[in-house]
Amino acid sequence: MSEDSPEHREADGVDRGAFREAMSRLGASVHIITSAGPAGVCGITASAVCSVSDTPPTLLVCLNRQSAMNPIFKANGVFCINTLAADHQALSEVFAGSTGLDMHQRMDAAQWRETASGAPALTDALVSLDCRITEVNEVGTHSVFFGEVLGLSFGVRRPALVYLHRTYHSL
Repeated sequence: MSEDSPEHREADGVDRGAFREAMSRLGASVHIITSAGPAGVCGITASAVCSVSDTPPTLLVCLNRQSAMNPIFKANGVFCINTLAADHQALSEVFAGSTGLDMHQRMDAAQWRETASGAPALTDALVSLDCRITEVNEVGTHSVFFGEVLGLSFGVRRPALVYLHRTYHSL
């Protein structure tokens, strides 16, 4: 394969489709990110979650700027990352919007408890991380939300739900 082939192009020459294909090959945990506050209650399925620092404990979440949830997260100023187990695949699809349920129906599809920030925590998540938004950066098509962890809770250890090659897997 030559350096001029599409597989070896520099970043400024990579098209959107090739980049999306590359990202589909990076396995990631699946989460439901929730928020509650003056703008209402909402939740969305996301895999773009990453640890930033342990001092102070900080995570980041990326949400599409066109998502109806984006301004709600910004207005509420809080979010909770709920890491899904393998048996949560159907719930992941509900919060991804693929079932046509409205937000009230989505929230009714699971059991929740209120965190210190007010954001809903999934009662049977592998882990729930309650966060206060400390910064939002707009990068391309997405908003990058940085959240300081206010509290966390652990669920029962069991296989995780992972998204790889545009499909769900159990790990």
